[in-house]
Amino acid sequence: MQYPKSISELLGLRNKGLADLAERVRERRAILDQLKTLLPPDLAARIATAGLDRGRLSIGVTSAAWASRLRYMAPQLRRDLADALGIGIDSVRIRVVRP
Repeated sequence: MQYPKSISELLGLRNKGLADLAERVRERRAILDQLKTLLPPDLAARIATAGLDRGRLSIGVTSAAWASRLRYMAPQLRRDLADALGIGIDSVRIRVVRP
């Protein structure tokens, strides 16, 4: 019979998978927070997710109307976010997601 493990044990060094997942969540949160600072408040409130994978910034927006507005800003936003984070962003993908 297996006994339950504590959260600290699951997130510890012995469990590399969960530690990697926790790090990825922290990275995505940093990207989302920085992205929101670069946007007007009304649009920033509609951004649900943001992440970077192999040079591609993916942004989840809560409606198609806000996604269209964001698409017009994408080229400048890509440059500003890359400068703020000190990373390379090759492309931007904007998707409508459930809030």
